[in-house]
Amino acid sequence: MSYLTSDPNQTENIDTIIRPPYFFISGFIDIPHMDYYYIFLCFVYIISLVGNTFVIMVIYMDNSLHSPKYIAVFNLAFADVCGSTAMVPKLLDMFLFSRQLISYNQCLTSLFFIFLFLTMQSFNLTILSYDRLVAICCPLRYHMMVTHRSMFQLMGAAWAFAVFLMLLAVCLITRLSFCRSLVINSYYCDHGPLYRLAAPCSDVVPNIVISYLNPCIVLYFPMVFIISSYICITHALFTITLPQDRVRALKTCTSHLILVAIFYLPVNFTYFLHSIIPTNARIINLSLTSVLPPMLNPIIYVLKTEEFKESAKKLLSKRRAQRAVVPIQST
Repeated sequence: MSYLTSDPNQTENIDTIIRPPYFFISGFIDIPHMDYYYIFLCFVYIISLVGNTFVIMVIYMDNSLHSPKYIAVFNLAFADVCGSTAMVPKLLDMFLFSRQLISYNQCLTSLFFIFLFLTMQSFNLTILSYDRLVAICCPLRYHMMVTHRSMFQLMGAAWAFAVFLMLLAVCLITRLSFCRSLVINSYYCDHGPLYRLAAPCSDVVPNIVISYLNPCIVLYFPMVFIISSYICITHALFTITLPQDRVRALKTCTSHLILVAIFYLPVNFTYFLHSIIPTNARIINLSLTSVLPPMLNPIIYVLKTEEFKESAKKLLSKRRAQRAVVPIQST
């Protein structure tokens, strides 16, 4: 579909800015039987939706989980649900039903929300690492430093900053003219492939700056902070004399470490090697990176966090008891 280009007779010209009525999302190129992959993504999305909704409901309904740490876990589950919903249903609609044309406004809206929730997933993992850092390195000051108020302030600042970053990226796209190809070589309205379409017609230097700045802020700086926090945590663990206390403290970090590895390693691998990775491999890797962490996060928390596991069991047993009482009363 490389012949799709912007026609000046079909565009909206505002102050010499050419805005096409639509873009074409190319998706995968010359790979047979891709319908099976899209069906797989559909199942992953359903599991992610059910799992994260379950985590949200358990935290909401169990008062013992109304702690600062679980405010961040709740926020992570919420971002996972919203991020998957912003990505997968539209992707399935485009490629399963061959509706790969997307309007200009829909494209920018999709770009904003997909990157917003991706940014919040990274910021939530960073806030959780801060929680673990204070809990292990400063246990006596934990309840003074990590309070409900401070956690809500961190979350509010993270959301505000994420919205600002994404609005800036989108606003810089709106100043571009698209006068040639309208084919986006990705599986959604990706920022990089989108602004490069305007390179022959507009000054894209601000967009290039944002394309390098945002990954640093959203991925690399948080990853450096998380690695640094775990270096401090490791040092603190060696100062604990009793082995059982050391193991108990380490267990509180395992679920977070797994989440960090699942989220950061694949996406950083793709961004670091994007120039040598084939387009199809890059699209597959990024699409899996977008849907697998939201699916695995609730599974990891249910299996690896004893506190959450006990709360979930208590809630489910209470539900069963209530259902058992209803037939007895009706008889």
